[in-house]
Amino acid sequence: MSVAFLGSLGHCIGMCGGFVMAYSSAKIDTSTSSLRQFLCHLTYNLGRISSYTLLGMLFGALGSVFTFSSHINGYFYFVIGIMMVLMGFSMMGKIKFLTSLEATIAFNPFIKKVFSHLIHSNSIASFYGLGLLNGFLPCGLVYFFLAAAATSGSFLFGGLTMVMFGLATMPAMLGLGFVVGFLKGSGFREVMIKIASLIIIGYGIYMTYLGYSAAIA
Repeated sequence: MSVAFLGSLGHCIGMCGGFVMAYSSAKIDTSTSSLRQFLCHLTYNLGRISSYTLLGMLFGALGSVFTFSSHINGYFYFVIGIMMVLMGFSMMGKIKFLTSLEATIAFNPFIKKVFSHLIHSNSIASFYGLGLLNGFLPCGLVYFFLAAAATSGSFLFGGLTMVMFGLATMPAMLGLGFVVGFLKGSGFREVMIKIASLIIIGYGIYMTYLGYSAAIA
């Protein structure tokens, strides 16, 4: 989960920071009690984790299909490993593997319409809805852990993998409004992105090796 925590300080703040800042500015009245503000942020994050959990269970179930053949499993690991390496370089800004995909889906007219409806609602439930929406938007770090969920080959463990991922990223997302200014000015965010990217690239190379070994066995 260290990858999730480091990545949340870098990539999540970079990709999801605008989302969080948007709903914070439009929906949260700073004159309200601190408890209500905390509940709003907490509800948003619970929605985000709910999406991750559903995706994890789906990918875990799909991953179980590949356990019937070691060769197919090897090819699957190999492709996922290559994807991890590309994601890592994309997070470092070396290539645009993720940028185009993330931008295309995030600015889809339907997504923008749903977001507009939720952002103008004052209910606590709307924060949960925004979290659900954010959880389904493309994110390189989410892809990394979904690959881990898929390789677990289990509906249950796939879901648990993504629950742990969501919980590990929650501290940074909850505290975003308090530390975003510091992170932008200090270069801390850039350091965290590089560290998380290198870990993801390393894990991707390892998975590629495992896949190659299984495929040729």
